[in-house]
Amino acid sequence: MFNFSIGLSFRVMRRTAPFVLFRIAVYFGIAAAYVVVAGTGAGIGWLVGAFGDEDFRTGAILWGGAIGFGAVGGILYFLREYILYLVKAGHIAVMIEVLEDRPLPRGENQIEYAWDILAERFGEVSVLFGIDQIVKAVLRAIIGLVGGAASLLPVPALGGLMRIIHTFLKIVAGLMDEVILAHAIRTRSEDPYSSARAALVLYAQNAQPMMVNAAWLTIVSWVIALAVFFVMLAPAAFVVWVLPGTFSTATFVFAVLFAWAVKAALIEPLVIACMLQAFFSVTEGQVPKSDWIARLGQASAKFRKLSEEASGWAWKGSDAADGRSPD
Repeated sequence: MFNFSIGLSFRVMRRTAPFVLFRIAVYFGIAAAYVVVAGTGAGIGWLVGAFGDEDFRTGAILWGGAIGFGAVGGILYFLREYILYLVKAGHIAVMIEVLEDRPLPRGENQIEYAWDILAERFGEVSVLFGIDQIVKAVLRAIIGLVGGAASLLPVPALGGLMRIIHTFLKIVAGLMDEVILAHAIRTRSEDPYSSARAALVLYAQNAQPMMVNAAWLTIVSWVIALAVFFVMLAPAAFVVWVLPGTFSTATFVFAVLFAWAVKAALIEPLVIACMLQAFFSVTEGQVPKSDWIARLGQASAKFRKLSEEASGWAWKGSDAADGRSPD
């Protein structure tokens, strides 16, 4: 039923332990930043609120915490390209090396090794991030194509059910963008746009088995994350008790942050290791089919943009080989 081995995924995690530790440092650092900055903002609001009545203090605390929380979120928004490149894609690069049974450096050298692979495949951070955004849009189009036929059936209750299914499939597709990017790393493609295009077509023509694998993994990952959330309620409540002027709702928010950090640092890479196995297994020996290329071209403007970018990349490459400047 499934096209992956949990045991192999755990071995991948063990072999890439330096990157796992790096993820823990990054994501728990982000969670801590939210707690510290939001707590500091709430504390400042508590002090400012001393100049007014109780309602004024309550509002000042809420505004202070919200501003601190929003400030961290804004900084992370501008850093999202680097988190994708340095953390997520970097870890995938070394995962592929393990799955392909190639030797890996140990310690911090493994992280530098992964970044060297990404630089060779994608060049700049902006290229990888741009491709990732296009891939996410095309994945949504694939979900529409796969689920579109069922939505046309004349069954009254099916419309609402299909909306629920589509929402779930969009969540499931969140696992796939990094797997699509992994195709370029695995095939050692010199054209990341063409590689992403080919991987999307391979995914589309194997959407059913891939979605089955992703659906089960998504459910399991969220169940584990929910369990972590309940475990984290106690330490979150302690943090709220220590900080001045915070509210009981902050316990819930901080527990969500800690659970998210565990999910992003530990659960997500394990799931991705499973999805990489499934994608490589299901698509082994296949080539993109022309009918699916045509269907995706009609259904998604982003897929057509990906094709245009691939042509432009190839043109630049031919110019570079001839010693000419694209200008």
